[in-house]
Amino acid sequence: MLDSIGFLNEVMGRHPEAISFAPGAPHPVFLDDLDTHHFTDRFLDHLVEGGLSRRQARRLLVEYGPSRGIINELVSHALRRDQGIAATSASVVITVGAQEAMLLVLRALFRSASGQVLAVANPSFVGITGAAHLLDIPLLPVSERDDGIDVDALEAACRTARRSGRHIRACYVAADFSNPGGGRMSLECRHRLLEVAEREDFLVLEDNAYGFTADAGDELPSLKALDGGGRVVHIGTFAKVCFPGARVGYVVADQQVENGSRLLADELAALKTMVTVNTSPLSQAVIGGMLVEHGGSLRELSRQKAQLYRRNLDQLTTALDSHLPDVGAAGIHWNRPEGGFFVRLHLPVPADDDLLEKSAAKYGVLWTPMAPFYLDGGGDRQLRLSCSYLDPDQIDTGMRRFAAFLQKEIIR
Repeated sequence: MLDSIGFLNEVMGRHPEAISFAPGAPHPVFLDDLDTHHFTDRFLDHLVEGGLSRRQARRLLVEYGPSRGIINELVSHALRRDQGIAATSASVVITVGAQEAMLLVLRALFRSASGQVLAVANPSFVGITGAAHLLDIPLLPVSERDDGIDVDALEAACRTARRSGRHIRACYVAADFSNPGGGRMSLECRHRLLEVAEREDFLVLEDNAYGFTADAGDELPSLKALDGGGRVVHIGTFAKVCFPGARVGYVVADQQVENGSRLLADELAALKTMVTVNTSPLSQAVIGGMLVEHGGSLRELSRQKAQLYRRNLDQLTTALDSHLPDVGAAGIHWNRPEGGFFVRLHLPVPADDDLLEKSAAKYGVLWTPMAPFYLDGGGDRQLRLSCSYLDPDQIDTGMRRFAAFLQKEIIR
């Protein structure tokens, strides 16, 4: 994957005029006029209203902070209010992005990795697979469909692992609009996954980076909201709903450990002191101020962004339909996610580096090969299109170029 990212960046550097459907980054329009000082002041006011002096509040932002975080109560309140997740502030750890959350959770759960396996939806986000590789944790890919992870295959994998003396300790999924596949787990699949997790005794690591993009009235409960048995560790990020440069994420880990004397969150906080000590209090203050500004609601905070991303996704799928009609007979088809940043497209030929180079050099359009996201050698005839970073006119122009590329290089 690192080689693939390096090659993609190299191609982008050599063809700066190309329209890129590669970055899964937030739209820059939300970053142009971001007033971090204003939101920091809002959070300081919040602390003062909570009983701190102005001097105490300011010192909290510039000194070493608690490893667990300083915006935990705001985050737990927002999760309870907007997503029905019964998270206490003690069960929340504020992390340096979702990436640190993943690393800490894996380190805590796989202290003795002998015989223990991490199952991952396949294709999978490279952040989780990369963290597992760093910690020498064996990975087991389980196919992901448009309606979520293949629960039957996961259950069969649990039985197979047991027969070989291994145990699936945890399973990573992104229930809502996964990266890179764009799949969304159905409500039935969510319930079945939790049932299998209880029966087979493993934890579910839920990555909730894109759930906020669901259309109003079309939201599905998160796995953590459905979790009655303490099986779900919920991981979130403020990169998309606020801004990525803050590097602030969080994890809800309310599982009891050490015979009920501690929470898993306590272990994560202890581990964090040896990794990053604490998440930047200044960064947390900006995020906290943004939450305060929007009434403590993640939904209100992300409403405008969600509308833009749904608009872009609709623009992308509409442009695909318009510029590429009747291409199914040529072996070209794509999924139709209802949210998120990504569309996955299937080709009749390998979507490799050579094809990407030709697409950029001759047609001025870039995309991401899917093969590096697969753990079992699959995905070599798939590519990912991201719409989050572009404007509607760029999407339409890019799709015209992309359609010309497919028509002349593949369909012909």
